Amino acid sequence: MTTSVDGTGKSPLPDLHYIQYDPDKEAQYLTAIRELISKDLSEPYSIYVYRYFLYQWADLCYMTVDSSGELIGVVVCKLEPHRDGPMRGYIAMLAVKKEHRGRGIASKLVRMAMDGMIAKDADEIALETEIDNIPSLKLYERLGFLRTKRLHRYYLNGNSAYRMILYLKDGVASKQSQMPYDPLY
Repeated sequence: MTTSVDGTGKSPLPDLHYIQYDPDKEAQYLTAIRELISKDLSEPYSIYVYRYFLYQWADLCYMTVDSSGELIGVVVCKLEPHRDGPMRGYIAMLAVKKEHRGRGIASKLVRMAMDGMIAKDADEIALETEIDNIPSLKLYERLGFLRTKRLHRYYLNGNSAYRMILYLKDGVASKQSQMPYDPLY
């Protein structure tokens, strides 16, 4: 068995390119992104959800393509203040084609997204993943994410999820997020 640089035991694929999403290439990539994500994730997302992320935070969305330009993997993210508290990065979607898994592609995509959020002064990064998605849990825990909450029946299919957070700065975990005051809330 060979050992790859990322320790997966599988050799990396040659001729893979990691690129930042470009809204000008929507016609080339958006359909492929939707198809790839819909195969793996349990939530059915409309075109508007994809555009919400990809138009506003294209600089935090990364793709893996092969030498022919075929989409192999994608991570879709955002970064904004969380309830008037810390700047929270959010990993909304991550998918890699089944036949290319186990070669460090997802890890590299997530690291690129993390680096992009850190460069934009993120305090923390959050995500949700199904409680029975062991490969995903292992990936995120290996990158330093902590399980912070169990979300019962979180997904439309009835599955529960873990909220996972990576705290990037000292003291962020103890910071209180502030909800805007609304006397009718």
